[in-house]
Amino acid sequence: MTPGGPRIKLNSGAENPAIGLGTWQSKPGEVEAAVAYAIKEVGYRAIDCAWRMGTRKRLAREFVPLASLGWKSLLPAVEECLDQTLANLGINYHDCNHPVFPTLPNGKWDVDHAWFSGNKWRQWKGQINCKSIGDSNFSEAKLEEILPTAEVIPAVNQLKIHVYNPQHKLISYLKSKGIVPQAYSPLGSTNSPLLTDEVVTEVAIKHSLQPADILLGYLLAKGIVVLPKSVTPARISSNFTGALAAAEKLDAADVEKLDGRAASGKQKRFITPPWCTYHSSIIGDISES
Repeated sequence: MTPGGPRIKLNSGAENPAIGLGTWQSKPGEVEAAVAYAIKEVGYRAIDCAWRMGTRKRLAREFVPLASLGWKSLLPAVEECLDQTLANLGINYHDCNHPVFPTLPNGKWDVDHAWFSGNKWRQWKGQINCKSIGDSNFSEAKLEEILPTAEVIPAVNQLKIHVYNPQHKLISYLKSKGIVPQAYSPLGSTNSPLLTDEVVTEVAIKHSLQPADILLGYLLAKGIVVLPKSVTPARISSNFTGALAAAEKLDAADVEKLDGRAASGKQKRFITPPWCTYHSSIIGDISES
């Protein structure tokens, strides 16, 4: 197997490992150890971080694609934002940088609609120190404002995706445009009920796997990059190997069952921080909530 597991070809020509390590909420000391273990002991080849996560200064490149989120209230200062990211990481280029849905610099619940007019987008796309540029939390409606005049199509769109928040319509749209979806918090975050869901558990028993394996493998089987976060060595390892095993074993009937969980009354988000000061803004799944 290719180091880092399977890879998904991006429209930029680069390849994105299908499994990456999330670092959100990882504490100082923990995140460095987690990343080192993931790379050296398990074989991860993608690390996800962001300005607001506070993890960028604690990470260093070691033969892995490194994706970073450009924070939404900083997006008007395109060059400065990217330069700060590179300085924090101690590197001279990004594998992929994702501007998060832009808000005004005042940090309030004010969407910077002018950002979508094309000028700032073109500036972001003009940066030469990124191999690929993606989006984070961009809806179909907002992508439609960018794509008609975009000189470069976004390579990825990083979203909150899991079995209770599958975003079927948006995922279909992204694939029609050649944009690869990435799932952050694919296990639903801390204390979510996904690991005890009856259908997830049923499918796990059927294939002699763990529920976490099914939740990750389900997304992989649909061509979605997964970014599970953990600082525990055993889970870092099992998330990687279990996701691959599940993606291989799941059949069409399993995927259909899992696809239907949200529509059966389970639709739910589990991460809802104050969007304009933390991780997101107007998000792609609002229409399906």
